[in-house]
Amino acid sequence: MKMKLKVSRADMWSATIDDQAGGAAAVLNPVAKAGADFEFVFARRAPEQPGKGSLFVLPVKRAKVLKAAQEAGLARAEGIHTVKVEGSDEPGTSAAIVCALASAGISFRAISAAVVGKKFSGYLALDSGEDAAKAASVLKKL
Repeated sequence: MKMKLKVSRADMWSATIDDQAGGAAAVLNPVAKAGADFEFVFARRAPEQPGKGSLFVLPVKRAKVLKAAQEAGLARAEGIHTVKVEGSDEPGTSAAIVCALASAGISFRAISAAVVGKKFSGYLALDSGEDAAKAASVLKKL
């Protein structure tokens, strides 16, 4: 299967939030008011920390947004190296991506993907910059 994918690196940001109604809103709202235009937002409970959760977002761009993000508790996610993959929605796209990574011996820590209309967009979280660069190179050849 030959695909035309746009592959780029991205900086993931994260925060620990309270696991209660409004926990994510308390972080996202002030950053949105500063002009953030998030492409990706993911929140989950943190079973290893009862009463807490984790929030992941990207991108954090421009000085005003960066300042608001830091004041709200967001920081660049250390140890998470992110690759963004975009393209036309085709059957088997996600499977082709993970199979290509597996064939190249690349293990990822997380994958998130969605389709809106006819467009596919996904994010891969990898453990090192080297793995992210290798994954980007592999996926550009699909």
